[in-house]
Parts: sequence; structure tokens; C-alpha cells
Amino acid sequence: MDESEEEVDPRIESLLRQRQSLTDDLLASPYDLVLYIKRALVYADLAYPDLAAGDAYRALLLTDEVRDESFEYHDQALDALTSYAHGPVLEVLDHGSLSGSQSRLPELEGGTKDITALAELASIRCYQILALGLLLCGCLRSASNFCERGLAIAPDNKELLNTRGYIQTVAERRTRKPISGLNDLPDWGMVRREVYPWNSYEPDRFSDESLAFLNAGLAEIAPKCTVRVAQLPILLGCPSRTDGYDIIPTCNQLGVFAKEDIAPGEDVLVEYSLVTANNRLKESVCDACSGELPPLGSSSTAVNCPECYDTVFCDQYCFEQAQALYHPAVCDKDVDSIAKDPDAKEADETLHLLLLARVLAMAAHQEIHPLDVDQVKYIWGDFVSSKTNEIDLSPKAGPPPDWTLPFSFTYNIETPLHILEKMDIDIYATLATYDVWVFNTLYSKFRGTASARKNPRDGRPDVAAVHPFWCLANHDCNPNVTWEWGGRMVLKARERRIVGNAPGGVKAGEEILNHYCDVDLPVQLRREWARGSLGGWCMCQRCRDEASNSENNSPG
Repeated sequence: MDESEEEVDPRIESLLRQRQSLTDDLLASPYDLVLYIKRALVYADLAYPDLAAGDAYRALLLTDEVRDESFEYHDQALDALTSYAHGPVLEVLDHGSLSGSQSRLPELEGGTKDITALAELASIRCYQILALGLLLCGCLRSASNFCERGLAIAPDNKELLNTRGYIQTVAERRTRKPISGLNDLPDWGMVRREVYPWNSYEPDRFSDESLAFLNAGLAEIAPKCTVRVAQLPILLGCPSRTDGYDIIPTCNQLGVFAKEDIAPGEDVLVEYSLVTANNRLKESVCDACSGELPPLGSSSTAVNCPECYDTVFCDQYCFEQAQALYHPAVCDKDVDSIAKDPDAKEADETLHLLLLARVLAMAAHQEIHPLDVDQVKYIWGDFVSSKTNEIDLSPKAGPPPDWTLPFSFTYNIETPLHILEKMDIDIYATLATYDVWVFNTLYSKFRGTASARKNPRDGRPDVAAVHPFWCLANHDCNPNVTWEWGGRMVLKARERRIVGNAPGGVKAGEEILNHYCDVDLPVQLRREWARGSLGGWCMCQRCRDEASNSENNSPG
């Protein structure tokens, strides 16, 4: 039985209808901060604390717009909030200890509430939602930051004081040491990795139409291959004693298969992609393909953008592709320094963020939804069903679900919105296109499929790319291909296989088995990588064989 046929909890069904109604209201009135707060509370009830935090943050930004007439959307935000200035305090704002002195707002002539005071009250409600939501995501540093900002305005607020205590308790349990300051708090957590129930953009990847589209593109870059449905072992969320079993659970995914014999050392695929990222501020790589720039000189093929001269492309082809597909959206928009030259521990995350930024630029320039960008549309994000991700509220409920998408306030909410603002995009009026769930869906697609290149000077990953056809070739720790990326992604048939040093090459009808991690690592480290990037432990035959041969890991 597929997910669409599963029994739907009436409570969840009702909340999803509320979410859709509020979303429709927001599309009609995108500067209404009260609507964002209402939808945030629905998201919280649906067990999407990350999306609740995203809406609360937009609402918080709008409280600033209301209170500062020099801000860009002041008039729109003020008009929207003024419609709530008459009558009793809204129930959505009259929450917890806010029902005390904070909600007894000063009134002007005619019984109208003071709008500045109403905006401040709304900001405290935003801080409550942000602090608790980010705590539930595991982003403790950001949760604490918003909690303290709220307490600076309302020092006696009971909900914020309780949340402060919860943050301290969770932090000490998680770090197993006393917390002396904000920097001691971890700021990455996990959230739901799924095709959201309202996501209408995810294609039927197994349909004849999808396969025809993909095979038309593949024919140009891998003429001896075809895309078709493959059976893959289901990734496990934790260690299991099933490694030695002959039969394990499987699922259908797309895969790449050889139509003809491919000789050892022969090119299998040569793919060009513009979904690339570079986290070094002045690195000599092409802005489009992230290949090395040619040497300077009179005969150099490098091309500078005539509008933002510091942006350089390796040749005329890359310049023309960039102009056609993404660059005008970011040209001379002061986005080049965002997420550049990061600390070593942030290098991987900045690359994921910059890949997100590239897709947002492609969507903006092509005037399409980000999830409709061809280069990412058909990528599977190792999603888990919404039903599996739900939190069971019954008294007999088991442990909470194991969410698998890495998440931080900075990378999933704050900086993507900042990038959009730099691109002169109205982050309120374009909610349908640039919502936080869209960012999360794209991150799900990137993690585990993006390839990265390390800088030889310091070993840090500094360049990354998503090649949509390359990543259709499924991961296996005994791959039959190897790959090299330098402006073009090249898959070659291996000369020898890893297991047993078996002969290389690929026979007609065999699946192309790629590798997304260092396959020379021991099985435990390979599986830990897979859990972080793909959302579960690798269950390929090599991993199962090696694990089942280790001590205390056999069936029975």
C-alpha cells in the first residue's frame, strides 16, 4: 500500500486543511504578520517545528517593518496590522503569560490599539514560537538567542522562561557537560525529510513521460546507457542484525543501465552542469561550471561578465549558458561574498547553501518554481513518508520518529531569505515560490547527491556540484564505475572491481553502480556517511557482507 492509500488521521487532515486555508490567505495578503503566526502554530501542531520557525521569523521581520517607516514594506505591513487594531486582543497573540500586562495594550482615540505596541506584542509571540520550535529541531544556540531576545522585552514571560530552562537541560544532556555560554550550545539539528503533503511539484519519476524526458537527455551524454526503474535495498535508520539475511526489504528507484557492453576504462557519461558552488571568495574557478580558469594571457579563453567584471567564466560557452539560465538574477547584486571563506567546520554546509542559491537564481531568472528547475526536478531526496515522520500523540505511543534532514536556522531560514533579498526578490509576495519547505526539499535533493572537490592547499571542500544524470546512477560500495570532475563530470568503467579484484567493465543490461563516498573506508565509516547524507545505513551487498562477518552481527 503506498502512502496515498494510508489511513489519514482526522486531526492531521483537519490541520492540513487549516494550513492550506492560511496559505491561501497569505497569498492574498502576504504582509499580514498575524497570518504567519497563525500558520506557524498550525505547523507546530503538525510536528513541523522548522516550518513553524520559518513563518515566525517572517512575522518577526514584519514587526520591524511596522515599527520603522524607513523600511521597504512598512506601508504594507502597517496596513495589514492596522486591520486588527479594533476589538479585543487576538487569541493568537493572547498566549500564556501574554494574557497579563503585555496584552493590555494602550489605546488611542476611538478605542484603536496602539499599532507599535501591538507589533511589539506580536514580536514576543514570534520569539516564543522561534525559541520553542528551534529547540525542538535541536538548534539550541539559535533557540537560546531568540529566547533571550524575547526575555529582553518581556523578562517575566513564563513561556520564554520555561523554554530557557528546557534549552539548558537539553544542552547539558546532549553535550554531557555544563553550559557556560551561548557558544557552548550546538546549533544543528534534524527535521523531517519528506515530500510534504502539499508539495505538488514532485514528479512521478516512474511515469513514461518522465522516463522519456530523462532518456532524451541521457542519450546526448551517455549514449550507451538508459534510465529505468531499479530495485534498491531500503536504507536502515540504525544498526541491524539483518545483514546476513538473503532477502531484505527493497524499494523502487530510478537507475542507469548499460544498453551495450562498456569496456574497462571507457567513458560511460560526460555531463555538464550549472548547479555548482564555490565557497572561496577569490578562487580562480569558473562561475558557471566551477572548472579551473584558463591561464591569463592574450590567448586566454576566459570571459568576464561585462556588468560585474569580477565574475569570470572559463570560456564563451559557459558565459552564454550562465546568461541564459541564471546569471542575470545575481549579476551585480552583491551576493558574491555570502558564505565565502568559511571556517573549516562550516565548509560542507556553505557549499550546500551555495548550491541552493544557484537553484534559486536559476528559478528567478527563468521565472519558474525552484522545484521545477530541470537540473533538480527528478532528483530523489531520500525522502521518508509523512506518515512515518508523524509524532504519535496517543498514550501508548512508541519512541518519536528519527528525522533525517540536517537543519539550522542560519542555513535553512535566515541566509536563504537574505540571499533572496539581495536578489531584489520580495520574500513576502513570493511566498508560494520561496517558502522554507521549498528550501528543505532542495537540501534533501542535494545531500548525498552533490559531489565535492577538496582544495589541495588545505584539504577543505571548496567546490561542489549537482549533476542530475550522474546522481541517477545509484550508490554502491562495490562500484563498477569511477568518476572525475573538472568542469565536466566523467564516469568511466572501472578497470577492476573492489571486491575480489574482479574484472572491470559493464555488460549490457547491468546497472551502472556509482559511489558517492570514499569506498576505501571501513564499513562502519561508510555507513555513518550514508546515514548523514542519504538518511540511513547503506545496505549494499558489500556493506552487508563485511558487517555480517564482524563480531556479533549475524541473524538469529
